[in-house]
Amino acid sequence: MRTSNGQPNVPNVHETAAENNGKPKAYGALYALQLRAFIDAAEDVDVDPDTIEDLLEGLEDGDGEEEIQESDLDEDIDSESLALPAHDQHSAIEGSGDLDDLEVETEVIERLKQEADGAWSKEETRKMMHHLKEHGMSSFVREYVITQNIPIVKLLFAFGISLCPELRNKQPQTMLYFLRVAMSKELHLREKLPQYNTLADAVSLIQASKRVVVLTGAGISVSCGIPDFRSHNGLYAMLKERGTYDLDDPQQMFDIHYFRENPAVFSSSSFASQIYPSNFIPSPCHRFIKAMEDRGKLLRNYTQNIDTLETLTGITRVLQCHGSFATATCIQCRRRTPGTEIEKDIMEHRVPFCTVCLEAKREAEEVRQAAFKKKAKKRGRKEWEEGSDEEEEAIPVGVMKPDITFFGEKLADDFEHALEDDRDKVDLLIVIGTSLKVSPVSEILSHLPHSVPQILINKTPVRHINPDIVLLGNADDIVQHLCEQLSWELPPPAGKRLEVPSLARLAKRTSGEMMGKTEPVRVAKSHVWLFEGAEGGKWVRDIEERFLKENAGSESSTPQGRVPKEGPEVKKSRTRIG
Repeated sequence: MRTSNGQPNVPNVHETAAENNGKPKAYGALYALQLRAFIDAAEDVDVDPDTIEDLLEGLEDGDGEEEIQESDLDEDIDSESLALPAHDQHSAIEGSGDLDDLEVETEVIERLKQEADGAWSKEETRKMMHHLKEHGMSSFVREYVITQNIPIVKLLFAFGISLCPELRNKQPQTMLYFLRVAMSKELHLREKLPQYNTLADAVSLIQASKRVVVLTGAGISVSCGIPDFRSHNGLYAMLKERGTYDLDDPQQMFDIHYFRENPAVFSSSSFASQIYPSNFIPSPCHRFIKAMEDRGKLLRNYTQNIDTLETLTGITRVLQCHGSFATATCIQCRRRTPGTEIEKDIMEHRVPFCTVCLEAKREAEEVRQAAFKKKAKKRGRKEWEEGSDEEEEAIPVGVMKPDITFFGEKLADDFEHALEDDRDKVDLLIVIGTSLKVSPVSEILSHLPHSVPQILINKTPVRHINPDIVLLGNADDIVQHLCEQLSWELPPPAGKRLEVPSLARLAKRTSGEMMGKTEPVRVAKSHVWLFEGAEGGKWVRDIEERFLKENAGSESSTPQGRVPKEGPEVKKSRTRIG
Protein backbone atom coordinates (compact mmCIF):
# COMPACT_ATOMS: atom_id res chain seq x y z
CA MET A 1 0.00 0.00 0.00
CA ARG A 2 1.20 3.51 -0.83
CA THR A 3 -0.02 7.00 -0.07
CA SER A 4 -1.15 9.46 -2.72
CA ASN A 5 2.39 10.78 -3.19
CA GLY A 6 3.85 7.34 -3.80
CA GLN A 7 5.34 6.89 -0.31
CA PRO A 8 4.97 3.48 1.38
CA ASN A 9 2.44 3.43 4.19
CA VAL A 10 1.76 1.25 7.23
CA PRO A 11 -1.57 -0.48 6.69
CA ASN A 12 -4.31 -0.03 9.27
CA VAL A 13 -2.15 2.02 11.61
CA HIS A 14 -5.03 4.31 12.50
CA GLU A 15 -7.14 1.35 13.54
CA THR A 16 -4.54 -0.06 15.93
CA ALA A 17 -4.94 2.53 18.64
CA ALA A 18 -7.79 3.95 20.60
CA GLU A 19 -9.14 7.34 21.38
CA ASN A 20 -7.48 10.79 21.88
CA ASN A 21 -9.98 12.71 19.72
CA GLY A 22 -9.31 10.70 16.59
CA LYS A 23 -5.53 10.88 16.92
CA PRO A 24 -4.17 7.50 18.05
CA LYS A 25 -2.05 7.86 21.14
CA ALA A 26 -0.02 4.83 20.01
CA TYR A 27 1.88 6.89 17.52
CA GLY A 28 1.18 10.31 19.07
CA ALA A 29 4.03 9.82 21.52
CA LEU A 30 6.35 8.50 18.82
CA TYR A 31 5.35 11.39 16.58
CA ALA A 32 6.33 13.91 19.23
CA LEU A 33 9.66 12.21 19.87
CA GLN A 34 10.62 11.99 16.21
CA LEU A 35 9.42 15.52 15.58
CA ARG A 36 11.59 16.88 18.35
CA ALA A 37 14.58 14.92 17.08
CA PHE A 38 14.26 16.39 13.59
CA ILE A 39 13.77 19.89 14.97
CA ASP A 40 16.86 19.49 17.18
CA ALA A 41 18.81 18.34 14.12
CA ALA A 42 18.24 21.77 12.57
CA GLU A 43 21.12 23.00 14.73
CA ASP A 44 23.49 20.97 12.54
CA VAL A 45 21.63 20.66 9.24
CA ASP A 46 20.44 23.75 7.38
CA VAL A 47 16.67 24.04 7.16
CA ASP A 48 14.43 26.74 5.70
CA PRO A 49 11.49 28.32 7.57
CA ASP A 50 8.92 26.67 5.28
CA THR A 51 10.21 23.24 6.26
CA ILE A 52 10.00 24.05 9.96
CA GLU A 53 6.45 25.31 9.43
CA ASP A 54 5.55 22.09 7.64
CA LEU A 55 7.13 20.05 10.44
CA LEU A 56 5.04 21.81 13.08
CA GLU A 57 1.81 21.70 11.10
CA GLY A 58 0.59 18.50 12.74
CA LEU A 59 0.74 20.06 16.20
CA GLU A 60 -1.92 22.58 15.26
CA ASP A 61 -4.65 20.04 14.56
CA GLY A 62 -7.16 18.86 17.09
CA ASP A 63 -7.16 18.75 20.85
CA GLY A 64 -4.14 16.46 20.98
CA GLU A 65 -1.79 19.43 20.53
CA GLU A 66 -1.62 20.25 24.21
CA GLU A 67 -0.85 16.64 25.16
CA ILE A 68 2.02 16.36 22.66
CA GLN A 69 3.57 19.70 23.45
CA GLU A 70 3.38 19.64 27.20
CA SER A 71 3.95 15.97 27.87
CA ASP A 72 5.91 14.29 25.15
CA LEU A 73 8.05 17.17 23.92
CA ASP A 74 9.10 18.16 27.41
CA GLU A 75 10.23 14.71 28.50
CA ASP A 76 13.93 14.48 29.29
CA ILE A 77 14.81 11.76 26.79
CA ASP A 78 17.44 11.12 24.20
CA SER A 79 15.52 12.09 21.08
CA GLU A 80 18.40 11.13 18.83
CA SER A 81 18.33 7.52 19.97
CA LEU A 82 14.64 7.40 19.16
CA ALA A 83 14.65 9.02 15.74
CA LEU A 84 18.14 8.12 14.57
CA PRO A 85 19.13 4.70 15.88
CA ALA A 86 22.11 2.60 14.89
CA HIS A 87 21.85 0.36 11.85
CA ASP A 88 21.06 -2.72 13.85
CA GLN A 89 17.88 -1.04 15.09
CA HIS A 90 15.22 -1.22 12.42
CA SER A 91 12.91 1.53 13.56
CA ALA A 92 12.97 4.67 15.59
CA ILE A 93 10.71 3.20 18.19
CA GLU A 94 12.91 0.14 18.59
CA GLY A 95 15.73 2.36 19.81
CA SER A 96 13.93 3.19 23.05
CA GLY A 97 14.03 1.25 26.26
CA ASP A 98 10.91 3.05 27.51
CA LEU A 99 8.29 1.57 25.15
CA ASP A 100 6.03 0.54 28.01
CA ASP A 101 6.13 4.05 29.45
CA LEU A 102 5.28 5.52 26.06
CA GLU A 103 2.36 3.07 25.71
CA VAL A 104 3.14 2.42 22.06
CA GLU A 105 0.94 -0.34 20.72
CA THR A 106 2.82 -3.56 20.01
CA GLU A 107 0.93 -4.01 16.77
CA VAL A 108 2.14 -0.64 15.44
CA ILE A 109 5.71 -1.48 16.39
CA GLU A 110 5.57 -4.81 14.66
CA ARG A 111 4.08 -3.39 11.48
CA LEU A 112 6.76 -0.70 11.25
CA LYS A 113 9.50 -3.21 12.00
CA GLN A 114 8.28 -5.69 9.39
CA GLU A 115 8.16 -2.95 6.79
CA ALA A 116 11.73 -1.87 7.61
CA ASP A 117 13.06 -5.44 7.67
CA GLY A 118 11.85 -6.12 4.17
CA ALA A 119 12.98 -2.85 2.59
CA TRP A 120 16.68 -3.54 1.93
CA SER A 121 19.14 -6.38 2.09
CA LYS A 122 22.39 -5.92 3.98
CA GLU A 123 24.31 -5.79 0.70
CA GLU A 124 22.03 -3.10 -0.71
CA THR A 125 22.41 -1.05 2.45
CA ARG A 126 26.19 -1.44 2.34
CA LYS A 127 26.34 -0.21 -1.26
CA MET A 128 24.20 2.82 -0.48
CA MET A 129 26.30 3.79 2.53
CA HIS A 130 29.48 3.36 0.49
CA HIS A 131 28.10 5.62 -2.24
CA LEU A 132 27.20 8.28 0.32
CA LYS A 133 30.57 8.21 2.07
CA GLU A 134 32.60 8.27 -1.13
CA HIS A 135 30.53 10.59 -3.32
CA GLY A 136 28.63 12.79 -0.88
CA MET A 137 25.06 13.92 -0.25
CA SER A 138 24.38 15.56 -3.62
CA SER A 139 25.45 12.48 -5.54
CA PHE A 140 23.37 10.24 -3.26
CA VAL A 141 20.25 12.33 -3.84
CA ARG A 142 20.84 12.42 -7.61
CA GLU A 143 21.31 8.67 -7.81
CA TYR A 144 18.63 7.34 -5.47
CA VAL A 145 15.99 10.08 -5.25
CA ILE A 146 16.13 11.51 -8.78
CA THR A 147 17.51 8.77 -11.04
CA GLN A 148 16.12 5.66 -9.31
CA ASN A 149 13.07 7.53 -7.95
CA ILE A 150 13.10 5.67 -4.65
CA PRO A 151 10.66 7.11 -2.09
CA ILE A 152 12.46 8.85 0.77
CA VAL A 153 10.52 6.87 3.37
CA LYS A 154 12.03 3.69 1.95
CA LEU A 155 15.52 5.22 1.72
CA LEU A 156 15.32 6.14 5.40
CA PHE A 157 14.93 2.45 6.26
CA ALA A 158 18.52 1.97 5.05
CA PHE A 159 19.62 4.48 7.71
CA GLY A 160 17.67 2.65 10.42
CA ILE A 161 14.84 5.20 10.53
CA SER A 162 11.16 4.25 10.38
CA LEU A 163 9.06 7.38 10.16
CA CYS A 164 5.82 7.42 12.09
CA PRO A 165 2.68 7.82 9.95
CA GLU A 166 2.24 11.55 10.68
CA LEU A 167 5.62 12.40 9.18
CA ARG A 168 5.25 10.35 6.00
CA ASN A 169 2.98 12.78 4.16
CA LYS A 170 4.97 15.95 4.65
CA GLN A 171 5.94 18.26 1.80
CA PRO A 172 8.73 17.09 -0.56
CA GLN A 173 11.25 19.59 0.82
CA THR A 174 10.51 18.33 4.34
CA MET A 175 11.01 14.72 3.30
CA LEU A 176 14.31 15.74 1.71
CA TYR A 177 15.27 17.41 5.01
CA PHE A 178 14.63 14.11 6.81
CA LEU A 179 16.98 12.39 4.37
CA ARG A 180 19.64 15.10 4.77
CA VAL A 181 19.50 14.65 8.56
CA ALA A 182 19.97 10.90 8.16
CA MET A 183 22.83 11.35 5.68
CA SER A 184 24.54 13.90 7.92
CA LYS A 185 24.45 11.53 10.88
CA GLU A 186 25.84 8.70 8.79
CA LEU A 187 28.64 10.84 7.38
CA HIS A 188 29.79 11.63 10.90
CA LEU A 189 30.33 7.91 11.55
CA ARG A 190 33.60 7.63 9.66
CA GLU A 191 35.53 4.43 10.29
CA LYS A 192 39.28 4.73 10.84
CA LEU A 193 41.45 3.30 8.08
CA PRO A 194 43.32 0.51 9.92
CA GLN A 195 46.44 0.52 7.73
CA TYR A 196 47.62 3.95 8.95
CA ASN A 197 48.87 4.26 12.54
CA THR A 198 52.46 5.38 12.88
CA LEU A 199 54.59 8.47 12.37
CA ALA A 200 56.26 6.65 9.51
CA ASP A 201 52.81 6.19 7.97
CA ALA A 202 52.16 9.93 8.27
CA VAL A 203 55.45 10.74 6.57
CA SER A 204 54.77 8.22 3.79
CA LEU A 205 51.30 9.62 3.21
CA ILE A 206 52.67 13.16 2.83
CA GLN A 207 55.43 11.94 0.53
CA ALA A 208 53.05 10.00 -1.71
CA SER A 209 50.17 12.48 -1.83
CA LYS A 210 49.75 14.94 -4.68
CA ARG A 211 46.50 16.69 -3.73
CA VAL A 212 46.49 17.47 -0.01
CA VAL A 213 43.70 19.43 1.64
CA VAL A 214 44.91 21.21 4.78
CA LEU A 215 42.26 22.48 7.21
CA THR A 216 43.63 24.97 9.73
CA GLY A 217 42.40 26.91 12.74
CA ALA A 218 43.57 29.42 15.32
CA GLY A 219 46.07 26.96 16.80
CA ILE A 220 48.57 27.57 14.00
CA SER A 221 48.73 31.29 14.80
CA VAL A 222 49.06 31.14 18.59
CA SER A 223 52.86 31.04 18.42
CA CYS A 224 52.70 34.21 16.29
CA GLY A 225 51.22 36.10 19.24
CA ILE A 226 47.58 35.87 18.13
CA PRO A 227 45.41 34.28 20.84
CA ASP A 228 43.03 31.49 19.87
CA PHE A 229 39.35 31.59 20.74
CA ARG A 230 38.31 28.56 22.78
CA SER A 231 41.25 27.52 24.96
CA HIS A 232 41.30 28.21 28.69
CA ASN A 233 43.30 31.39 28.07
CA GLY A 234 41.85 32.26 24.65
CA LEU A 235 39.90 35.29 23.52
CA TYR A 236 36.52 34.08 24.74
CA ALA A 237 37.92 33.27 28.18
CA MET A 238 39.54 36.70 28.38
CA LEU A 239 36.32 38.43 27.37
CA LYS A 240 34.38 36.50 29.99
CA GLU A 241 36.94 37.19 32.69
CA ARG A 242 37.09 40.92 32.04
CA GLY A 243 33.31 41.36 31.79
CA THR A 244 33.99 44.75 30.21
CA TYR A 245 31.50 44.61 27.37
CA ASP A 246 28.37 43.34 29.13
CA LEU A 247 28.03 40.30 26.91
CA ASP A 248 25.61 37.47 27.66
CA ASP A 249 28.03 35.18 25.82
CA PRO A 250 31.59 36.01 24.71
CA GLN A 251 30.71 34.80 21.22
CA GLN A 252 28.34 37.77 20.93
CA MET A 253 31.40 39.80 19.99
CA PHE A 254 31.23 37.98 16.66
CA ASP A 255 27.43 37.97 16.33
CA ILE A 256 26.25 40.00 13.33
CA HIS A 257 23.04 41.11 15.04
CA TYR A 258 24.96 42.34 18.07
CA PHE A 259 27.46 44.11 15.81
CA ARG A 260 24.71 45.97 13.99
CA GLU A 261 23.24 47.14 17.28
CA ASN A 262 26.59 47.89 18.96
CA PRO A 263 29.31 48.36 16.32
CA ALA A 264 31.42 50.43 18.68
CA VAL A 265 31.91 47.49 21.05
CA PHE A 266 33.82 45.52 18.42
CA SER A 267 35.58 48.32 16.58
CA SER A 268 36.54 50.83 19.25
CA SER A 269 37.56 48.34 21.94
CA SER A 270 41.00 46.85 22.38
CA PHE A 271 39.48 43.53 21.31
CA ALA A 272 39.62 44.22 17.57
CA SER A 273 43.20 45.48 17.76
CA GLN A 274 44.24 42.26 19.52
CA ILE A 275 43.26 40.13 16.56
CA TYR A 276 44.14 42.59 13.80
CA PRO A 277 46.92 41.12 11.63
CA SER A 278 49.54 43.77 12.21
CA ASN A 279 53.25 42.98 12.48
CA PHE A 280 52.92 39.24 13.02
CA ILE A 281 55.34 36.70 11.60
CA PRO A 282 53.98 33.44 10.15
CA SER A 283 54.54 30.30 12.18
CA PRO A 284 56.30 27.07 11.14
CA CYS A 285 52.82 25.65 10.49
CA HIS A 286 52.12 28.34 7.89
CA ARG A 287 55.49 27.67 6.31
CA PHE A 288 54.87 23.89 6.34
CA ILE A 289 51.76 24.48 4.21
CA LYS A 290 53.82 26.71 1.91
CA ALA A 291 56.42 23.93 1.65
CA MET A 292 53.70 21.55 0.46
CA GLU A 293 52.50 24.08 -2.11
CA ASP A 294 56.06 24.65 -3.34
CA ARG A 295 56.34 20.90 -3.96
CA GLY A 296 53.06 20.76 -5.90
CA LYS A 297 51.26 18.80 -3.17
CA LEU A 298 48.72 21.33 -1.90
CA LEU A 299 45.23 21.07 -3.36
CA ARG A 300 43.86 23.76 -1.06
CA ASN A 301 44.30 25.25 2.40
CA TYR A 302 40.92 25.84 4.03
CA THR A 303 41.66 28.25 6.86
CA GLN A 304 39.23 29.41 9.52
CA ASN A 305 41.65 32.16 10.51
CA ILE A 306 41.07 35.82 9.73
CA ASP A 307 44.68 36.97 10.23
CA THR A 308 45.76 36.64 6.54
CA LEU A 309 49.06 35.04 7.62
CA GLU A 310 48.64 32.42 4.92
CA THR A 311 48.79 35.16 2.30
CA LEU A 312 51.74 36.76 4.06
CA THR A 313 53.52 33.41 3.91
CA GLY A 314 53.00 33.32 0.16
CA ILE A 315 50.40 30.54 0.04
CA THR A 316 48.24 31.06 -3.04
CA ARG A 317 45.93 28.04 -2.92
CA VAL A 318 44.15 29.25 0.23
CA LEU A 319 40.47 29.76 0.96
CA GLN A 320 39.75 32.04 3.91
CA CYS A 321 36.50 30.39 4.95
CA HIS A 322 35.57 32.99 7.54
CA GLY A 323 36.81 35.99 5.58
CA SER A 324 39.60 38.25 6.76
CA PHE A 325 40.71 41.77 7.59
CA ALA A 326 42.04 42.13 4.04
CA THR A 327 38.93 44.10 3.06
CA ALA A 328 36.12 45.94 4.84
CA THR A 329 32.55 46.77 3.81
CA CYS A 330 30.21 49.58 4.89
CA ILE A 331 27.13 48.10 6.55
CA GLN A 332 25.05 51.00 5.18
CA CYS A 333 26.06 51.61 1.55
CA ARG A 334 27.97 48.31 1.01
CA ARG A 335 31.07 50.06 -0.30
CA ARG A 336 34.13 47.78 -0.06
CA THR A 337 37.62 49.05 0.62
CA PRO A 338 41.06 47.56 1.35
CA GLY A 339 41.47 46.67 5.01
CA THR A 340 44.35 49.11 5.29
CA GLU A 341 41.80 51.95 5.12
CA ILE A 342 40.42 51.06 8.58
CA GLU A 343 43.67 49.80 10.14
CA LYS A 344 44.53 53.10 11.83
CA ASP A 345 41.07 53.38 13.41
CA ILE A 346 41.17 49.77 14.63
CA MET A 347 44.62 50.08 16.14
CA GLU A 348 43.69 53.38 17.86
CA HIS A 349 40.39 51.95 19.14
CA ARG A 350 38.11 54.17 17.05
CA VAL A 351 34.96 53.22 15.16
CA PRO A 352 35.84 53.24 11.44
CA PHE A 353 33.07 55.15 9.66
CA CYS A 354 32.47 55.03 5.93
CA THR A 355 33.98 58.13 4.30
CA VAL A 356 31.39 58.06 1.52
CA CYS A 357 28.52 57.96 4.01
CA LEU A 358 30.14 60.76 6.02
CA GLU A 359 30.43 62.89 2.90
CA ALA A 360 26.80 62.16 1.99
CA LYS A 361 25.74 63.15 5.50
CA ARG A 362 27.72 66.39 5.28
CA GLU A 363 26.17 67.28 1.93
CA ALA A 364 22.67 66.42 3.16
CA GLU A 365 23.15 68.62 6.24
CA GLU A 366 24.30 71.51 4.03
CA VAL A 367 21.18 71.14 1.89
CA ARG A 368 19.00 71.03 4.97
CA GLN A 369 20.63 74.09 6.48
CA ALA A 370 20.19 75.98 3.21
CA ALA A 371 16.52 75.00 3.18
CA PHE A 372 16.07 76.27 6.75
CA LYS A 373 17.71 79.59 5.88
CA LYS A 374 15.52 80.01 2.82
CA LYS A 375 12.49 79.24 4.94
CA ALA A 376 13.63 81.79 7.55
CA LYS A 377 13.73 84.59 5.04
CA LYS A 378 10.10 83.90 4.11
CA ARG A 379 8.70 83.41 7.62
CA GLY A 380 10.95 85.58 9.71
CA ARG A 381 13.98 84.98 11.87
CA LYS A 382 12.10 84.09 15.08
CA GLU A 383 10.05 81.37 13.44
CA TRP A 384 13.18 79.95 11.77
CA GLU A 385 15.01 79.79 15.09
CA GLU A 386 12.07 77.97 16.65
CA GLY A 387 11.97 75.56 13.73
CA SER A 388 15.70 74.95 13.94
CA ASP A 389 15.32 73.59 17.45
CA GLU A 390 13.09 70.78 16.21
CA GLU A 391 14.60 67.32 16.30
CA GLU A 392 16.16 66.51 12.95
CA GLU A 393 15.79 63.13 11.34
CA ALA A 394 19.10 61.32 11.73
CA ILE A 395 21.01 60.66 8.54
CA PRO A 396 22.53 57.19 8.84
CA VAL A 397 26.30 56.84 8.64
CA GLY A 398 27.66 53.41 7.88
CA VAL A 399 30.28 51.65 9.95
CA MET A 400 33.05 49.83 8.12
CA LYS A 401 32.89 46.16 9.09
CA PRO A 402 35.92 43.98 8.41
CA ASP A 403 34.97 41.28 5.89
CA ILE A 404 35.15 38.50 8.45
CA THR A 405 32.18 36.16 8.68
CA PHE A 406 30.24 36.72 11.90
CA PHE A 407 27.88 34.24 13.51
CA GLY A 408 24.57 34.65 11.70
CA GLU A 409 26.20 35.34 8.34
CA LYS A 410 26.38 32.85 5.50
CA LEU A 411 29.78 31.78 4.23
CA ALA A 412 30.70 32.96 0.76
CA ASP A 413 29.65 30.74 -2.13
CA ASP A 414 33.34 30.14 -2.82
CA PHE A 415 33.43 27.73 0.11
CA GLU A 416 30.76 25.36 -1.21
CA HIS A 417 32.09 25.56 -4.76
CA ALA A 418 35.63 24.77 -3.66
CA LEU A 419 34.53 21.85 -1.48
CA GLU A 420 32.46 20.40 -4.30
CA ASP A 421 35.40 20.74 -6.67
CA ASP A 422 37.96 19.29 -4.25
CA ARG A 423 36.09 16.27 -2.92
CA ASP A 424 36.83 14.14 -5.99
CA LYS A 425 40.49 15.18 -6.18
CA VAL A 426 41.80 15.09 -2.60
CA ASP A 427 44.08 12.21 -1.61
CA LEU A 428 45.04 13.30 1.93
CA LEU A 429 43.48 15.50 4.59
CA ILE A 430 45.60 17.17 7.29
CA VAL A 431 43.84 19.05 10.10
CA ILE A 432 46.02 21.43 12.12
CA GLY A 433 45.24 23.59 15.16
CA THR A 434 41.45 23.52 15.33
CA SER A 435 38.80 22.10 17.64
CA LEU A 436 36.34 21.90 14.71
CA LYS A 437 33.53 23.51 16.66
CA VAL A 438 32.23 25.97 14.05
CA SER A 439 29.96 24.84 11.24
CA PRO A 440 30.04 24.53 8.26
CA VAL A 441 33.84 24.34 8.16
CA SER A 442 33.72 21.61 10.79
CA GLU A 443 31.66 19.55 8.31
CA ILE A 444 34.51 19.32 5.78
CA LEU A 445 35.73 16.03 7.26
CA SER A 446 32.38 14.32 6.87
CA HIS A 447 31.85 15.56 3.31
CA LEU A 448 35.16 14.35 1.91
CA PRO A 449 35.38 10.69 0.83
CA HIS A 450 35.84 8.48 3.88
CA SER A 451 38.52 6.50 2.06
CA VAL A 452 40.80 9.56 2.06
CA PRO A 453 43.37 9.26 4.90
CA GLN A 454 43.13 11.84 7.69
CA ILE A 455 45.89 13.17 9.95
CA LEU A 456 45.10 15.37 12.96
CA ILE A 457 47.77 17.70 14.39
CA ASN A 458 46.47 19.48 17.47
CA LYS A 459 47.30 20.30 21.08
CA THR A 460 44.20 18.51 22.36
CA PRO A 461 42.07 15.62 21.03
CA VAL A 462 39.06 16.39 18.86
CA ARG A 463 36.64 13.85 20.20
CA HIS A 464 33.88 14.04 17.61
CA ILE A 465 36.04 12.96 14.65
CA ASN A 466 37.88 9.72 13.91
CA PRO A 467 41.16 10.48 12.10
CA ASP A 468 43.59 7.77 11.11
CA ILE A 469 46.68 9.27 12.78
CA VAL A 470 46.53 11.65 15.76
CA LEU A 471 49.59 13.77 16.60
CA LEU A 472 49.02 15.70 19.83
CA GLY A 473 51.23 18.53 21.04
CA ASN A 474 52.59 21.89 19.97
CA ALA A 475 51.75 22.06 16.26
CA ASP A 476 54.97 23.92 15.38
CA ASP A 477 57.10 21.17 16.93
CA ILE A 478 55.10 18.47 15.17
CA VAL A 479 55.40 19.95 11.68
CA GLN A 480 59.11 20.59 12.18
CA HIS A 481 59.53 16.95 13.19
CA LEU A 482 57.67 15.90 10.05
CA CYS A 483 59.82 18.20 7.92
CA GLU A 484 62.95 16.66 9.42
CA GLN A 485 61.68 13.18 8.50
CA LEU A 486 60.73 14.42 5.03
CA SER A 487 64.10 16.18 4.58
CA TRP A 488 62.25 19.42 3.85
CA GLU A 489 63.54 22.91 4.50
CA LEU A 490 60.89 25.30 5.80
CA PRO A 491 60.69 28.29 3.44
CA PRO A 492 61.21 31.77 4.91
CA PRO A 493 58.05 33.88 5.25
CA ALA A 494 57.43 36.51 2.58
CA GLY A 495 56.15 40.07 2.98
CA LYS A 496 57.45 43.55 3.62
CA ARG A 497 55.37 44.47 6.64
CA LEU A 498 57.21 42.28 9.10
CA GLU A 499 58.93 44.12 11.91
CA VAL A 500 60.89 41.21 13.32
CA PRO A 501 64.67 41.76 13.37
CA SER A 502 65.67 38.21 12.59
CA LEU A 503 64.19 35.02 11.20
CA ALA A 504 66.94 32.87 12.70
CA ARG A 505 64.80 31.61 15.52
CA LEU A 506 62.35 30.10 13.05
CA ALA A 507 64.91 28.38 10.84
CA LYS A 508 65.16 24.60 10.81
CA ARG A 509 66.77 23.37 13.98
CA THR A 510 69.99 21.43 13.80
CA SER A 511 70.45 18.12 15.58
CA GLY A 512 72.43 19.96 18.22
CA GLU A 513 69.58 22.37 18.82
CA MET A 514 67.24 19.41 19.07
CA MET A 515 69.21 17.82 21.88
CA GLY A 516 67.18 17.66 25.03
CA LYS A 517 63.89 17.68 23.15
CA THR A 518 61.52 14.82 23.91
CA GLU A 519 60.90 12.07 21.43
CA PRO A 520 57.30 11.53 20.31
CA VAL A 521 55.59 8.97 22.54
CA ARG A 522 53.21 6.43 21.07
CA VAL A 523 50.13 5.61 23.11
CA ALA A 524 50.39 1.82 23.46
CA LYS A 525 50.16 0.45 19.91
CA SER A 526 47.52 2.92 18.85
CA HIS A 527 47.40 5.60 16.18
CA VAL A 528 47.92 8.35 18.77
CA TRP A 529 51.32 10.01 19.31
CA LEU A 530 52.25 12.55 21.97
CA PHE A 531 54.66 15.40 21.35
CA GLU A 532 55.78 18.08 23.75
CA GLY A 533 52.83 20.17 24.93
CA ALA A 534 50.24 17.45 24.35
CA GLU A 535 47.08 17.70 26.42
CA GLY A 536 45.27 14.40 26.24
CA GLY A 537 44.13 13.70 29.77
CA LYS A 538 41.50 11.02 30.23
CA TRP A 539 41.01 10.60 26.48
CA VAL A 540 44.63 9.45 26.07
CA ARG A 541 44.43 7.16 29.09
CA ASP A 542 41.26 5.56 27.72
CA ILE A 543 42.96 4.99 24.36
CA GLU A 544 45.95 3.41 26.08
CA GLU A 545 43.76 1.14 28.20
CA ARG A 546 41.73 -0.01 25.20
CA PHE A 547 44.77 -0.84 23.08
CA LEU A 548 46.59 -2.56 25.93
CA LYS A 549 43.58 -4.82 26.41
CA GLU A 550 43.46 -5.58 22.69
CA ASN A 551 47.13 -6.52 22.76
CA ALA A 552 47.01 -8.33 26.09
CA GLY A 553 48.47 -11.51 24.62
CA SER A 554 51.40 -9.80 22.86
CA GLU A 555 54.81 -8.98 24.23
CA SER A 556 55.03 -6.54 27.12
CA SER A 557 55.08 -2.83 26.24
CA THR A 558 58.39 -1.00 25.97
CA PRO A 559 58.98 2.27 27.86
CA GLN A 560 57.81 4.00 24.68
CA GLY A 561 54.36 2.61 25.27
CA ARG A 562 53.95 4.09 28.72
CA VAL A 563 51.86 7.24 28.67
CA PRO A 564 52.01 9.97 31.31
CA LYS A 565 48.69 10.86 32.89
CA GLU A 566 48.73 14.48 31.71
CA GLY A 567 50.02 15.98 28.50
CA PRO A 568 52.59 18.37 30.02
CA GLU A 569 54.27 15.41 31.68
CA VAL A 570 55.43 14.24 28.28
CA LYS A 571 58.41 16.53 28.98
CA LYS A 572 59.57 14.03 31.55
CA SER A 573 59.78 11.20 29.03
CA ARG A 574 63.05 10.09 27.56
CA THR A 575 65.05 12.67 25.65
CA ARG A 576 66.78 12.39 22.34
CA ILE A 577 70.40 11.33 22.49
CA GLY A 578 72.58 13.22 20.01
